[in-house]
Amino acid sequence: MTETTTHAAEWPRPYWQPNDEQAVLLFFVFGAFPEDLAIPAARYGSPGLPEGVELQRVQNAVLAKWEGYPLSGALGELLREDNPDAYEAARSAPHVIAIRGRFPDKSTLDYLRDTLGVVAALTDVGGKAVVDPQILTLFDAAGWREHYLVPGGAPPRHHVLILCSPEEGKGRSWIRTRGMRKFGRPDVSLTNVPDREIDRAGALAESFVELGALGAQFDPEQRIEVDGVAGGLAVTLSGDEEDPRFNNTHAAMRWPD
Repeated sequence: MTETTTHAAEWPRPYWQPNDEQAVLLFFVFGAFPEDLAIPAARYGSPGLPEGVELQRVQNAVLAKWEGYPLSGALGELLREDNPDAYEAARSAPHVIAIRGRFPDKSTLDYLRDTLGVVAALTDVGGKAVVDPQILTLFDAAGWREHYLVPGGAPPRHHVLILCSPEEGKGRSWIRTRGMRKFGRPDVSLTNVPDREIDRAGALAESFVELGALGAQFDPEQRIEVDGVAGGLAVTLSGDEEDPRFNNTHAAMRWPD
């Protein structure tokens, strides 16, 4: 991926294999925005929002009545605990700009580059906080720019959340991702991971994120060879956007006993 603060070079997907999945983008930018809002996206290498993405400016108090308001419910509580200062800035902001997009699978990530350029520009013209609900994260403006506006382009890992949870009473853990919908690829679920293998399994999940972002995809019932794992890891593709653990399809793998 190329740097978002230069000309709009392509963000290629060298391993791209077409599929029937759809890429989904969703961001909420909280701040104070003028009615005649001009978005200087070109300074971030973006020609503006790509086809398939819509931008809506609404009053924060109005959006707060919506069932999916990102600062309320379980997500809101998580965001408040994770970044209380940014949460307060978002909660007290007069306006919210919601950016939503859904795309058929594409051979480049230009749609993501262009959308991130618009979000970056919004932090220049009144945006104080950004919610990326697909990775359950709230950023202040400086934090968002540090996370996404990386020289040479933010690596795919920055766009995805990798989580690790203990499996009760087993001495084993569940490693999973969130956010691969941005790339039109399934998230990853690795269960029954021995605690001594957590780092290796986490690195494996990160490699799947990298490959998926760059266009590769799992084959149905594929088996992944892993050093030291007899027989490898069998992949089962399942799930949909209604699954609250991922809000996406996922590739499930179980570490052998």
